[in-house]
Amino acid sequence: MPEKPRPDRITDLSRLKAFTNPLRMQLYRLLFAAGSATASQLAEQVDQAPSLVSYHLRKLAEQGFVTAASGRSTDGRERWWQVASEEGWGFRASDLAGTPEGAAAVSTVTRGLVDSRVAQYRAYLDQTAAWGGEWTDAAFSSEWLLDLKPAELAELGEELQALARRWRERGNAAKAAGDTAGREHVSVHLYGFPFRP
Repeated sequence: MPEKPRPDRITDLSRLKAFTNPLRMQLYRLLFAAGSATASQLAEQVDQAPSLVSYHLRKLAEQGFVTAASGRSTDGRERWWQVASEEGWGFRASDLAGTPEGAAAVSTVTRGLVDSRVAQYRAYLDQTAAWGGEWTDAAFSSEWLLDLKPAELAELGEELQALARRWRERGNAAKAAGDTAGREHVSVHLYGFPFRP
């Protein structure tokens, strides 16, 4: 059985530092959800100048996170972008945080991810009534308090990633087959971390 594709694992600090800019993080997330878009389309969503958005997309492209989307342009002036990997990216703090600069970058990017996820969830909460009962009944928020060892926590994370990957593949296959009615982007945020009460 062929191995399932994995997210692009960042091990080079210069690549991670591309996401210390919150606008780049926001553009990447929007592009990931959209599939492909132009700088002008993204600029409208982030309320920034298209030239600034273009600059940041080029910086993300330099680090291999986004690429030109072929076959989308209807004229020579518009450039379409897409994420470079459908699996996204990830990193381990232990690969990058061995220096003060690395630790600072890991902290900045991790906090940026949490901030953007919280903002996305708060936006959903503010718009709950507009989604209707079927979606609000299906949405969930859960927290479990477990007693685990580091290896067990890592195993749990791998199992959750495999589960999420299976559901993403199922949704992608349904879309490819034309089953798009009633289908929306769904964001699932899970965190697993140690704490002491």
